[in-house]
Amino acid sequence: MEKRNLGKDFIVSAVGMGCMGLSHAYGAPTEKSEAIRLLHQAVDLGYTFFDTAEVYGTSDFPHINEEIVGEALRPYKDKVVIATKFGIRFDKDCRKYPYPLITDARPESIRKSVECSLKRLGIECIDLYYQHRIDPNIPPEEVAGMMSELIKEGKIKRWGISETNEEYLRRAYSVCPVTAVENRYSMMYRDYESLFPVLEELGIAFVAFSTMANGFLTAKYNEKSRFEKDTDYRSSMPQF
Repeated sequence: MEKRNLGKDFIVSAVGMGCMGLSHAYGAPTEKSEAIRLLHQAVDLGYTFFDTAEVYGTSDFPHINEEIVGEALRPYKDKVVIATKFGIRFDKDCRKYPYPLITDARPESIRKSVECSLKRLGIECIDLYYQHRIDPNIPPEEVAGMMSELIKEGKIKRWGISETNEEYLRRAYSVCPVTAVENRYSMMYRDYESLFPVLEELGIAFVAFSTMANGFLTAKYNEKSRFEKDTDYRSSMPQF
């Protein structure tokens, strides 16, 4: 596996493993023992960069993804880095699926999120902590200030923002340097290419998610493919 340098003392495998689909958004959750086996297999193949979030779960077990990732990767804690995320919850009272997002980047909410994620992952410090989505009610400077505090306290090593734009990124960066931006990017979705010059200017890594357009570009699916309406995001995605 090739390596990528995402910043000072932050070398990761060129391809990371997004763990969301093990328990969230891609149909019925993977059985726990099988999920752990897949994560172990990924390490054996050379993956060192694993991505999860506090909300990647099910209605019965809303935080199960972090728990599985933490348990599976505990024997490899000196070989891997883990990214997780804060800042959203799902509006499950709404009858629409996928559930609408409710953003929450209040300092007190971030404090609660980081402590819970550390406990579920079974680690003392998060390698990369993403703001999952921008909260329009909280200034980026306030979020970045909290990230700076968490770094000083040893709760997180570095931070990033998912689905960000140039203005928000620049304002956040001015308070606490951002290590990575994790935005959607594939040959079917290239909207964020305009952000690349800014990332180069500031020395921020770009971590692309959904590079296979949620599986569409794998040629595994066709016009006959069907997805579970209440558990699989692809049931409402235009490309499918």
